[in-house]
Amino acid sequence: MTEPDASKLDVGKDNDVRSIAVLMRKANQAGAGLPGVVWLGGYRSDMSGSKAEALCRQAGTRGQACLRFDYSGHGASGGSFREGTISRWLEESLAVFDHYTDGPQILVGSSMGGWIALRMVQTLRARGVGNRVAGLVLIAPAPDFTLELMEPELTDAQRQALESNGFYEEPTPYGPDPNVFTKALFDDGRKNRVLDGLIDTGAPVHIIQGMADPDVPWRHALRLVEHLPSDNVTLTLIRDGDHRLSRDQDIARILAAVETMSAEA
Repeated sequence: MTEPDASKLDVGKDNDVRSIAVLMRKANQAGAGLPGVVWLGGYRSDMSGSKAEALCRQAGTRGQACLRFDYSGHGASGGSFREGTISRWLEESLAVFDHYTDGPQILVGSSMGGWIALRMVQTLRARGVGNRVAGLVLIAPAPDFTLELMEPELTDAQRQALESNGFYEEPTPYGPDPNVFTKALFDDGRKNRVLDGLIDTGAPVHIIQGMADPDVPWRHALRLVEHLPSDNVTLTLIRDGDHRLSRDQDIARILAAVETMSAEA
């Protein structure tokens, strides 16, 4: 199995250029007929996480192309995390997709990455190249999370901090540093809403959602299903699954979903 090639891609113009870290494993002859796999990580996650690594290993065993990268302000990429918005990270995702991939691809989006995957599909279909998406595997997807999941729960102190400071912080169980949420992220989230109408993906969708997820309620996944008009939508609910879905059995379900979608593409 060949190791993925590491590279950087500059995205943006003038003083807004961000250097995006990329790991690309190209397809070999054995996997030449299979769609590629594109990993889209979550908020403050990076491409070295256990799910992304497992996905890349599986692709390698099948000779399948696999693309991973870090959004600006994440992992090995440049740029400021506090300047991050859905639009900004979407721009980077599309730039990496355009530069490194050819032919049909399966988008695998985790948490916020699920939102970005859905916005990528909408953008690609608007360009007339929606056939580039062979399918979506969405892991604890969090579309519209700023508006739908966070804003209703904001405290008065957090609302005041957003208005006066432009951001607020809160502790997170996923790392030592607090999460930072900016007013720009909330404002931009409204511009990228997907749960305000039908989301025509033109491709199969498999959602994998934990029912013990403290961050994205499983009913949010049900709501997403209601906005997907395609008949080819699968929802897998894991009763004791958390938000990360990084246990061996969870990762096995994710890999199986990608493998099945690859075979049927």
